[in-house]
Amino acid sequence: MRYNFDKKIQRDGTNSLKWEFILDGDRFVQRKYSENYPPGENILPMWVADMDFPVPKPVVDALGKRAKHGIFGYSAPTDEYFMSLVNWMNNRHDWQISPEWISTAPGIVPALNMLVRTFVSPGEKVLIQPPVYHPFFNAVTNNNAQLVFNPLRLDNGRYMMDFEDLREKAMDHLLSVAILCSPHNPVGRVWTEQELTEFGEICLENGIIVISDEIHCDLVLNDNRFVPFGRINEAFAQNSIICTAPSKTFNLAGLKTSNLIIPNQTLRTRFISAVERSGIFGVNAFGLVAMQAAYEEGEEWLDQVLIYVGENLAFLEKYITEHIPQIKVIPPEGTYLVWLDCRELGLDAYQLNELMLDKAGVYLSNGYVFGIEGEGFVRLNIACPRSILDEALKRIASAVKTL
Repeated sequence: MRYNFDKKIQRDGTNSLKWEFILDGDRFVQRKYSENYPPGENILPMWVADMDFPVPKPVVDALGKRAKHGIFGYSAPTDEYFMSLVNWMNNRHDWQISPEWISTAPGIVPALNMLVRTFVSPGEKVLIQPPVYHPFFNAVTNNNAQLVFNPLRLDNGRYMMDFEDLREKAMDHLLSVAILCSPHNPVGRVWTEQELTEFGEICLENGIIVISDEIHCDLVLNDNRFVPFGRINEAFAQNSIICTAPSKTFNLAGLKTSNLIIPNQTLRTRFISAVERSGIFGVNAFGLVAMQAAYEEGEEWLDQVLIYVGENLAFLEKYITEHIPQIKVIPPEGTYLVWLDCRELGLDAYQLNELMLDKAGVYLSNGYVFGIEGEGFVRLNIACPRSILDEALKRIASAVKTL
């Protein structure tokens, strides 16, 4: 069937974090409207990574059928649930995994925290590649580990891994884990097999376990190709923990259902034991149903979403080039998140936030939360109807003219 992604869906009144809340310090509060933005005008939320598109119809149908049953007791994943992920990875990414490799989790962020507690002793170190998804920082520091930074390099508008720096830091005997973001959030890189191989070999040579966050693996744009880290070779598979979820792919984040693919039995056993000790186990009854329906019947919807998001990206690139040339687009190869270089505006982090939120009335993710390398940048979510994107860009252009 054909889906209409141009249709605006009212999300107020649904407890939407994106549309009804704003980050105030370190907590979310119900949205406050800026005194500097015209009263009665809505602030457009383009920050948190969920889509403003309804999920695939087969998912809605499956959830409706489950809701009508009327009993929502404790649930557990079935063989069919695991096979839906096995078949998806095989058909979509040419990676043959076994059902027994899969461990469920209520989300990738909780899983990352449990993984750090499990595989990193107090005082040991974890490597990340900023500017990167900010919960990576907290997963490390909140669990008595030390951060090691291997910053990405911005070369001619494209981010690259700094392998020379990685080799040097990998020799630290206290470095036990590296967290890979693939595809990368927020810079949008879809790492090539060559890049992943070099990264994996450095980690393997130095006894560093790779935790690969592949939550955006299905959201690849244009002619780019996603390569699962664990598919490259058996040695990498046995030295890695792959984090996946249907949440970004099918807009199911609120159903709190994720899966870790852990081919190494020893690592898998240690993680399962840690989950039991944490008391954070069990699965969401609706999440089970939604994920299975999405992986079994949602591919047609996803293919249409990717076309629409790609068209949104082209629209954004053209508009910014013509109307806001002071801002440079870092073209994403994957995800529906666009990293914008605003450094030519000459604003500090506070001033940039004030310009976007208070003057433009557009709520974006501030670049500095992804690490100091993100200062002067913002992240914008383009998984929305084009009319919303158009309005947001017009507001930003008008605000920039006031500088």
